[in-house]
Amino acid sequence: MPADPAGTQLDEQDAYRSALAGALDRFLTSHGAVMSRVSPDVAPLMEAISGLVTGGKRLRALLCYWGWRGAGGEPKGAAVVQAGVALELFQAAALIHDDIIDRSDIRRGGPSVHRRFGQLHRDQEWALDEERFGQAAAILTGDLCLSFSEEAFTGIGSRAAFGTAARRIFNTMRAEVMAGQYLDILEEVAGPGRPRTEAVRAAANVIRFKSAKYSTEHPLAIGGALAGADEGLLRAYSAFSLPLGEAFQLRDDVLGVFGDPQTTGKPAGDDLREGKRTVLVAYAFERATAEGASLLERSLGRQDLEDDDVERLRDVISTSGALEATEQLIDRLSTQSFEALGDLKVPEDVKAALRTLGLAAVQRAA
Repeated sequence: MPADPAGTQLDEQDAYRSALAGALDRFLTSHGAVMSRVSPDVAPLMEAISGLVTGGKRLRALLCYWGWRGAGGEPKGAAVVQAGVALELFQAAALIHDDIIDRSDIRRGGPSVHRRFGQLHRDQEWALDEERFGQAAAILTGDLCLSFSEEAFTGIGSRAAFGTAARRIFNTMRAEVMAGQYLDILEEVAGPGRPRTEAVRAAANVIRFKSAKYSTEHPLAIGGALAGADEGLLRAYSAFSLPLGEAFQLRDDVLGVFGDPQTTGKPAGDDLREGKRTVLVAYAFERATAEGASLLERSLGRQDLEDDDVERLRDVISTSGALEATEQLIDRLSTQSFEALGDLKVPEDVKAALRTLGLAAVQRAA
């Protein structure tokens, strides 16, 4: 009986996941030993990093892998495993810093890193302010993650050296995330004073540079570039992955307001308390009644929102048509992405793997 292509593809993906997990463990064990020589007190930083890179969806690393395979890279190639390590560490840094900026208490169902350090401060009954210590320690942990990510990517060798396409994409990815994050916090404070007709455009720009490019477009391209993909293939990768990344973030924004806390691992309506001016919220401002828009404006960013307050804001967003408009945009971007995937000149098993990852990204509940 011939082998099942889907089963073979999943076996290969599982083998890559396993190789990546082993490489991450070795990297952090080695660096943990170095850090312990500085002081045993540094151990919580390494424990926090290890906790974030253990498990997770591995979306970025998997896209990097299939980008590599689509460009002719060998299964479980050392370079793409090392690239996965770099991407997972960069993702961990972004999560740590993002939770501080957004004042998020929870990450993946447990305390966010700055809250973990705050708890450490309380448990040890240390002096001065626990919140300031927690945030400062988490910033340093995120910075350490960034340093490790750069080291891991450099460790790939000549394929990722200065002047290569892979290095250019990796550098661009990191810079764009920082710019996108700034645009996000800028919109929270400047958005209320800007015309509401500009809100959707501004929110879409944040999505593109804070999330979509580094979640999907750049990881896929890094894998392809490491395997020697030409500019034509990289452009075709982008045609598939950029709209996918935007749909992925829009789905995340919907879950941030309407998601089930038991599934998402975050409190209901957490994005509303954080004051996120997402495309979903921008549509609501455009389409809600004057009363509804006024309620949304007064409530957005209030940390003391109760569940009943969140429910009223959900009702404003739903009845305005904003939720439906966002779902329609997710559908349009998904269609655009999968049509581009159909035109992609890569082996069928790679195409099937990318389709599976793409569907999981836009149809998820967490």
